[in-house]
Amino acid sequence: MPEQQPWEDPSGAVAGTGAGGATDLAMEEGGSLEKTPGGEDGGPAGKPRSLWSDAWRDLRRNPVFIISGLIILFLVVISVWPSLIASQDPLSCDLGKAQEGSQPGHPFGFDGQGCDVYTRTVYGARTSVTVGVCATLGVSLLGSVLGGLAGFFGGAWDAVLSRITDVFFGIPVVLGGLVFLSVVTSSTVWPVIGFIVLLGWPQIARIARGSVITAKQNDYVQAARALGASNTRMLLRHITPNAIAPVIVVATIALGTYISLEATLSFLGVGLKPPAVSWGIDISAASQYIRNAPHMLLWPAGALAITVLAFIMLGDAVRDALDPKLR
Repeated sequence: MPEQQPWEDPSGAVAGTGAGGATDLAMEEGGSLEKTPGGEDGGPAGKPRSLWSDAWRDLRRNPVFIISGLIILFLVVISVWPSLIASQDPLSCDLGKAQEGSQPGHPFGFDGQGCDVYTRTVYGARTSVTVGVCATLGVSLLGSVLGGLAGFFGGAWDAVLSRITDVFFGIPVVLGGLVFLSVVTSSTVWPVIGFIVLLGWPQIARIARGSVITAKQNDYVQAARALGASNTRMLLRHITPNAIAPVIVVATIALGTYISLEATLSFLGVGLKPPAVSWGIDISAASQYIRNAPHMLLWPAGALAITVLAFIMLGDAVRDALDPKLR
């Protein structure tokens, strides 16, 4: 019998057998999968995009988001620096020009007190944006915390919060505003913001509760719990990033609703009060002159409608980008 020669290359012994060749092939294929090049379905390092990166990519291609974003950006700029496009004082009035129409330097005419409608319309954006943004932040923070804790811990906490939200849902918003704000004498925006937060948080709490209940049933949360992760770590690291998207969508759409609610309460005389500058106040004052001077009502009402529409369009675009069912 001839003497067998040892293999000089150890890998050749494995490659010479059928099973070894299959094993080596599987290992090579596995290595190639780990080095997936970046492309349409992966980032530069071969990692798949997250929900937020996909949403941002879709938003940049959505004309509704671009148009609404530009309108909102313009509103924010003139809210912070209204003097950029309006050089006059919104409280400076001349009764001799009351109800007069458009004139050089006064494109929107004058209101019943002789104030420049254009200037008051520009300065009214500050009130609306302030109320909308602050109320949305307060509602989202309070509702997300209460609803998220109720959905995570359940039990008595969840039952008590559900009954409290049922009570708040039964309060008519306008009627509640008439009762709550009628005893407030302040002419600032903070009582209106506080009232919106007081009656607006249950909706966000319901959304956050349901989203957290869905997220905590996922396998990665159960695995973190089995590995001994604390409740705080699971809430902040695993549940919140995956449950916050519905809250953002609802809050974005609700922002426009809060702006219109402030204008409604100011129109009824219980929201902002003079000398504050608000579209709702100007619409209320112009309603009695609608036949003789319709321009007094047209411009503040049009600005309010465009602002609310822009925020609702933005909310719809965000909803479409964050909804996995639409992918």
